Amino acid sequence: MKIVLLGATGMVGSRIAAEAAARGHQVTCVSRSGEAPVPGVASTAADAADTPRVAALAAGHDAVASALVPPRDGSDPREPFLALNRAVVDAARTANVSRLVVVGGAGSLEVAPGEALVDQPDFPADLRGEALAHRDVLAFYRTVDDLDWTYVSPPAEIAPGERTGNFRIGGDQLLSDAEGHSRISAEDYAAAFVDELESSAHLRTRISATY
Repeated sequence: MKIVLLGATGMVGSRIAAEAAARGHQVTCVSRSGEAPVPGVASTAADAADTPRVAALAAGHDAVASALVPPRDGSDPREPFLALNRAVVDAARTANVSRLVVVGGAGSLEVAPGEALVDQPDFPADLRGEALAHRDVLAFYRTVDDLDWTYVSPPAEIAPGERTGNFRIGGDQLLSDAEGHSRISAEDYAAAFVDELESSAHLRTRISATY
């Protein structure tokens, strides 16, 4: 599979690049720096908001993978992140690439029917803006009916760790393990993400991956 990966040098993006390359996929890594996050991948510099540039890079690929994150400069990230994802969708359309898999957020996962994690009183205030930005983007993707998108939410906690290959795939609910922890390593999240890229098992919906 030929994959163009946006946001490839970030914590999650670099692990998706490593996982996809290890499985033998041809990965084109795109970031502002243009650095290759792992050996064995092509890399180039581009702004993901530049629709013509991203469309040109995506042309001829089987899928676009987005590991983009909201702005973290202290400003309100909601509108800029939504605009960024609109640009990515427009680029995929222009390139005639119908498959799009997106790294999502956990804040929109439900802790009870109709109650999202981000709306709970103990949700960290410093993470609220980013969580709301991810939720806005999920709402946007749910209006996109001409691309085969999948939005992949992590659990409440995701951090560098070990690749075990053992995890569960869920839907809109926040899942926890037997001890009540909602977590996954970035390596196992990347494995779940690439599984979905390969299988296209959950089209036009949100899934989640957790232990």
